[in-house]
Amino acid sequence: MTLLTRRGFAGSAALLAAAPALAKKPGIINPLVRQRADAQVFRHTDGSYYLTGSVPEYDRLVLRRSRTLAGLATAPERVLWRHLASGPLSGFIWAPEMHLIDGRWIMYFAAGPSGGGEDVFRIRTYAVVCDGADPMTGEWSVLGQLETPWDSFNLDSTSFVHRGTRYLAWAQREPGIETNSNLYLAPLKTPLTLAAKPARLSVPTLDWEIQGFKVNEAPALLARHGKLFMTYSASATDARYCMGMLTCRDDADIMDPANWSKSPVPVFKSSPKNKVWGPGHNSFTTDERGRDMLVFHGRDYEKIEGDPLFDPNRHTRVQPIRYRPDGMPDFGEPVANGPLR
Repeated sequence: MTLLTRRGFAGSAALLAAAPALAKKPGIINPLVRQRADAQVFRHTDGSYYLTGSVPEYDRLVLRRSRTLAGLATAPERVLWRHLASGPLSGFIWAPEMHLIDGRWIMYFAAGPSGGGEDVFRIRTYAVVCDGADPMTGEWSVLGQLETPWDSFNLDSTSFVHRGTRYLAWAQREPGIETNSNLYLAPLKTPLTLAAKPARLSVPTLDWEIQGFKVNEAPALLARHGKLFMTYSASATDARYCMGMLTCRDDADIMDPANWSKSPVPVFKSSPKNKVWGPGHNSFTTDERGRDMLVFHGRDYEKIEGDPLFDPNRHTRVQPIRYRPDGMPDFGEPVANGPLR
């Protein structure tokens, strides 16, 4: 039997009175953040949400933090680092992603030199490191360049821990393979050095992976239901941009490419009905209710004037992930602009 004390009654009454106010608390509205492409959103162990992504000017690394996922829309944004005046880090700054590795905040990003011509696309992966425990207040400095077997175009590094080992997955052009980029995986020795020869997990060969460019890029990992799901993006960065997925059993050797199976069709693509085009470069997080959420960028229109790279309107969007009876994620299609239901 529960005894209802005056204090308990007063507390219950206060909660009931607060209920309408809580119900009116603003939720997620898509797009979550405008003009932030290649977005990474994650929930830290302290409950805070962080967001970073490419800015239209491609000249700086930014970060924002909020106690709620919806709050990222209006959270103050800090500039962590700006590209240099000259040299290999003076041009485009693409696709940042932040991770806490061995107690240090590390942000991977892709960069190239300025100066015009093909030089600006001499893109390589670098990292900056924070000197303190709070990434929003600490000082950030260049840690160095990612070391891979080939000195070639590479970008979109993501890191995860699987069965006690930290791995890096990334996209790179491999000499001798006529593609723009393939997907690779390797255990890490340090944040910028590999502990083993990388495994080539995927090469763009399917029709939907080679529209405009032959691209597999932007890997992101979701571990659920005894399996690893590695999503990635394919084709040119216009309305043809879409997501594929590799799947591997959790208990398999993830460094053996034969243990990964590729989706034969895109798992997420443009939705003319909902007016979202070119969805991709995703990450994963959970909302306050514990639901798995897909984070991605997309445009509100299909036709682009000029080079898609210089169209600024790739917006960060989020929506829940559903699962099929066999445990496979079902991403559905991009939801329309407006409040997320």
